Amino acid sequence: MKHYIFLLMAIAFEIVATSSLKMSEQFTKLIPSVVTVVCYIAAFYFLSLTLRTLPVGIAYALWSAIGIVFITIIGIFAFKQVPDLPAIIGLALIVAGVVIINVWSKTSAH
Repeated sequence: MKHYIFLLMAIAFEIVATSSLKMSEQFTKLIPSVVTVVCYIAAFYFLSLTLRTLPVGIAYALWSAIGIVFITIIGIFAFKQVPDLPAIIGLALIVAGVVIINVWSKTSAH
């Protein structure tokens, strides 16, 4: 169970890092740039802890699906980047794929 806590921490740091990357305006703003770098380092550190027990494909699938959903939500509210219908369908398919992998795949480590 600890590996899922590490994975959630990695995802949270990655979400903050990606949001800060947008706010850094190509690393021209100091504070968002520093937050980006520090949070990406933390994200990869916690992902590395996760990979001690979870297969890399499963961990990365969860990281990607959860991260993309939250980044999309942040994009809507913080950056006024509203996804169109094909983007929403694509996001739903990504999430559905991750659910299928985690519920039915023998690859998953529980």
